[in-house]
Amino acid sequence: MSGKATRIELLQWRTPQMRAFHLSWLAFFACFFAWFAVAPLMPLVRAEFGLDAGQVANITIAAVAVTVFGRLLVGPLCDRFGPRRTYAGLLLLGAVPVFGIALAQGYASFLLARLAIGMVGAGFVITQYHTSVMFAPNVVGTANATAAGWGNAGGGAAQAVMPLVLAGVLALGMAQGLGWRIAMLLPGVLLVVVGVLYWRHAQDGPEGDYRVLHARGTVAGGGKRGGWSAFARAAGNYRVWMLFVTYAGCFGIELFVHGVAAAYYVDRFGLSLARAGMAVGCFGLLALFARALGGVASDRLARRHGLPARARLLCVLMFCEGVGLLCFSGTHAAGTAIAAMLAFGLFTHMACGATYALVPFIDRRALGGVAGIVGAGGNVGAVAAGFLQKYTGSVQQTFLLLGGFVIAGSACALAVRFSREHVADEEKLYREALQQTGGPALAID
Repeated sequence: MSGKATRIELLQWRTPQMRAFHLSWLAFFACFFAWFAVAPLMPLVRAEFGLDAGQVANITIAAVAVTVFGRLLVGPLCDRFGPRRTYAGLLLLGAVPVFGIALAQGYASFLLARLAIGMVGAGFVITQYHTSVMFAPNVVGTANATAAGWGNAGGGAAQAVMPLVLAGVLALGMAQGLGWRIAMLLPGVLLVVVGVLYWRHAQDGPEGDYRVLHARGTVAGGGKRGGWSAFARAAGNYRVWMLFVTYAGCFGIELFVHGVAAAYYVDRFGLSLARAGMAVGCFGLLALFARALGGVASDRLARRHGLPARARLLCVLMFCEGVGLLCFSGTHAAGTAIAAMLAFGLFTHMACGATYALVPFIDRRALGGVAGIVGAGGNVGAVAAGFLQKYTGSVQQTFLLLGGFVIAGSACALAVRFSREHVADEEKLYREALQQTGGPALAID
């Protein structure tokens, strides 16, 4: 609890806790922007390289699948080297394939670059790690969910901004084949700029730099042995794998919707590409507040009913998400489908926030491993949904089956239980946080 912030002061920059909050969501925004920047340009890429439907599907799955390994890797790296070095390194290294994709000359080279770009999606785990170590139990759920939600908006921003950048480049007289390559310089530059900012202004934890703290032997978790011991500890905790499943059922669904919903509206309801994109864009914009809402709800329920209430909330949110998916799959009118999508989307984003409002309490000595494994679950869910779609051959049927899977997966949230000793320890830390705030209020300025 030493030095952890008990308030979220949005206009504050001087404290290391709020610098970590703002830099972490900005870095995740840059990662998400770069991750999906090429998606709206794919029609031009497909035409230039003569890609068939199978090759396009492979590119999409590869971009999501590789993030699984990235998320498993960066958690232990945060424990060992600290979030500052890990995030700055990810951002700067991630810029290389973003710039490199402009040099692709065919399917193989483009697939390789797209595969490498997917690694920046691992930035989510570092964002959650950094806010988890900086904020006290009374506000950590809100901090985690808000930072992740604002970062997720980078994907929506990429969908809106990249076509405009391309239009500007083409207006200068560039050919389409060169235009989309030049446009991809923007996300690469963004990663470099934010990477430098993170290196210069972020701090690993409230106590200071992890390298110094490790030398003193004062950092719990990986210690001098490194982050992999913490990862092994996390992997042996059944609660981690329960949240792995729940995150596959919420963030995995979110990624899948981003990938297929626009085409689904065009094919099933005959909407124009612009109207379909607008509808899916609204789904993405829910992340701006719905993730935070899930975190706030988790914090408030925990304040009144204790740590187990966080798991019960997650179960309810996922059950409602699953019911919404079932309703969405059975709609026959575009307006009804959009309303159903926004309804289940609200619960989807809230469930994402509620999941990572619970993550910091699973095992504080293995936080990086816990955050990494659970985060990887989201991408595993998206990959599984993609293969399910290829198996069924129908997006509508896939949504129907996913609704059933999410309802069944909601039971995993209830399986997250804690010993009396664990709950007592967390309650003690929670009371300490409230004493530092001077009262029971959930403080957000």
